[in-house]
Amino acid sequence: MATVKELRELSREELLGRAADLKKQVFEMKNKHNTGVLDSTADLQKTRREIARVLTVAREGELRQAKSGAGEKA
Repeated sequence: MATVKELRELSREELLGRAADLKKQVFEMKNKHNTGVLDSTADLQKTRREIARVLTVAREGELRQAKSGAGEKA
């Protein structure tokens, strides 16, 4: 699990790639949960929160870039 500070150092493409990997993990965890093999359901929630964290940092970067681009045009 990465901290927000570590995530902010990554590029947008890296963040979106990490989010896609985490979504695959959630899918696999849900399958394991449905078959009764998943060891800890808390890991499912932690992974979902990590996805939200990654996507939030990606969106912050978009907004920061848009704001700096709008400042240059004005």
